[in-house]
Amino acid sequence: MRRLHYSGGYVLTADDVCRALLRYARALADTQSSDVVSIPVLTEGGARGNAHFLIGPASQLYSTPVSEAVEEIEDASLVEELQRRTRRLQTDVAEWPDMMEDANLGYGEDEY
Repeated sequence: MRRLHYSGGYVLTADDVCRALLRYARALADTQSSDVVSIPVLTEGGARGNAHFLIGPASQLYSTPVSEAVEEIEDASLVEELQRRTRRLQTDVAEWPDMMEDANLGYGEDEY
């Protein structure tokens, strides 16, 4: 689980969702375009919900690990969709050496 920081606040979301969103945001920034994306999050009370992000060249996103044990909120179809959108914008593999190592996502360089 990660804290995804945006506009002075943050939301809690799954590691793989966070990573896919950050990669897509970088691809959008590289192409000077933007998009609105909805991701699953945990609310302050621990309920599941969705957060909507306008991401593009001016987005200032960053994530930090959550140290306390929190149930992951998986969304494999969303991760696949964000990966598809990223590949559409960046035909070359976007490498992230040493980034988000603490997320332990198991992605190989050729899997994205």
